[in-house]
Amino acid sequence: QVELVESGGGLVQAGGSLRLSCIASGRTYNSFAAGWFRQTPGKEREFVAAISWSGDSPFYGDSAKGRFTIARDLAKNTVYLQMNRLKPEDTAVYFCASTSRDSGISSAASYDSWGQGTQVTVSS
Repeated sequence: QVELVESGGGLVQAGGSLRLSCIASGRTYNSFAAGWFRQTPGKEREFVAAISWSGDSPFYGDSAKGRFTIARDLAKNTVYLQMNRLKPEDTAVYFCASTSRDSGISSAASYDSWGQGTQVTVSS
């Protein structure tokens, strides 16, 4: 089992930036990639971005392309999500997740472990 703890959420005005962090612990050697998802009430979790721990092939959901950047620090077992030019529609709880799979990483069903989530609120 991989334990994940997110931080960095908060309230920001539209056009602003936030950086989310996710620290992984436990059986991290079982983790192939880490991803970020977001969820609003009544909706399914939406894929935001994912990256392998090797750093290869960061992958983005349509809502993140051109504005968000995912990165990882292997020495710190930490994954970051830099979010720029935030919009009110980015408001959601953002979850970090870990997967042992090397495919299907844009699907929430592929992930084995989840963090508790961090709230991001973007005001207009």
